[in-house]
Amino acid sequence: MNPVTYAFGIVAAVLALAAIIELMRRGTLRERHAVWWFVGGVLALIIAVFPQTLTWAAKTLGISIPTNLVFFIAIGLLFLVSLQYGAELTRIEEKLRTLAEHSAFQEYRIAQLERRFSGADSGRPDAGEEDEAQ
Repeated sequence: MNPVTYAFGIVAAVLALAAIIELMRRGTLRERHAVWWFVGGVLALIIAVFPQTLTWAAKTLGISIPTNLVFFIAIGLLFLVSLQYGAELTRIEEKLRTLAEHSAFQEYRIAQLERRFSGADSGRPDAGEEDEAQ
């Protein structure tokens, strides 16, 4: 393997891991979302440091071209990340719907109270009772 290619692979994997860790440190990327990215970065670093590992794994799995194994693993990791984000999005949509319902109910209650008190302030002693009857 060309020494430049070898060094480039190691530097790229280390930079990817550093970026993931920095995003987690800043709070931009939460730990539960970073797991699969971190796994991919560690795998990339292992393959970059020990390129013969990729050839061994490809032969063990019966894959003739080691690069195909890299693509398969990358697609698998991206699938897992996408699945995780889909599940998170579903949870967030449910919470958002619940919050919207609570907000609408609170706005309705506030409007009722405002009507009741604005009717009481207008000098009609039974204005609040009329609103309740309707």
